[in-house]
Amino acid sequence: MDISVIVPLYNEAESLPELASWIERVMKENGYSYEIIFINDGSTDNSWSVIEGLKEKNPNIHGIKFRRNYGKSPALYCGFERAKGDVVITMDADLQDSPDEIPVLYRMITEEGYDLVSGYKKKRYDPLSKTIPTKLFNATARKVSGIKNLHDFNCGLKAYRNEVVKSIEVYGDMHRYIPYLAKNAGYDRIGELVVHHQARKYGKSKFGISRFFHGYLDLMSLWFLSRFSYRPMHIFGLWGSLMFLLGFIAAIVVGGMKLYSLASGTPCRLVTDSPYFYISLGMMVIGTQLFLTGFLAELISRTSQERNRYNISKEF
Repeated sequence: MDISVIVPLYNEAESLPELASWIERVMKENGYSYEIIFINDGSTDNSWSVIEGLKEKNPNIHGIKFRRNYGKSPALYCGFERAKGDVVITMDADLQDSPDEIPVLYRMITEEGYDLVSGYKKKRYDPLSKTIPTKLFNATARKVSGIKNLHDFNCGLKAYRNEVVKSIEVYGDMHRYIPYLAKNAGYDRIGELVVHHQARKYGKSKFGISRFFHGYLDLMSLWFLSRFSYRPMHIFGLWGSLMFLLGFIAAIVVGGMKLYSLASGTPCRLVTDSPYFYISLGMMVIGTQLFLTGFLAELISRTSQERNRYNISKEF
């Protein structure tokens, strides 16, 4: 099979017939063998009934129905598991992503050798309250991930080589960082395609301003896991040892000043009256806790079943 199109959706019943017809037309015009996988993420409207109706007309359409709303990442995860096409394409169900981009995305994967191609909605039909935070978010994601050529990490229109989606795990809200996940898995041939962004035709956006705060926290988590998941002692042990050492030196200085005052007969206050004593004591306690955290994390890491699981590209 040439292409699997994965469409996660939540309350998008109005747009589904038009989207399915559009995708079908593009596939027939280009002679692709294909499947469309709609993932109904706990919709409260009649989206599932619409999908069942579309299935009756087109056997290439498949559906997955969640009992409740889990989010976009779980929907993509289930879609990736089921996808059989050589090229997997994801798009949103709100008609803001154009299926006419599919042939170009397909050629970039199959002919130009990319592992992943992300859409870039250079001209957006969104309010400033959404576009400005999006630019800041993407700038931060480029800096942290090291993927300098991507301008729109969160674009729903993406294309993947099949083995890429089978090698990454999308969870939580990590769908925003699939290029970063792919890079960490060893698929670093990542490209970008400027795509047409259409104004929403039906319904309203399901995402609020909170996604930017959640996205920042997820990015920090992913950065930490990508660098220290196999060696947590390298960060916790280093900072713990450094803090303990500085606190210990500070305690010696405070104690040395007290002994010097006693030896010289000069009046001095109690060691426990000095704020530096408590600062040094606090640093030693925090340093010990950080070190023990790294030690425990190292023990957990060593017993993980994923510790020696590596992506092998070729073998003979």
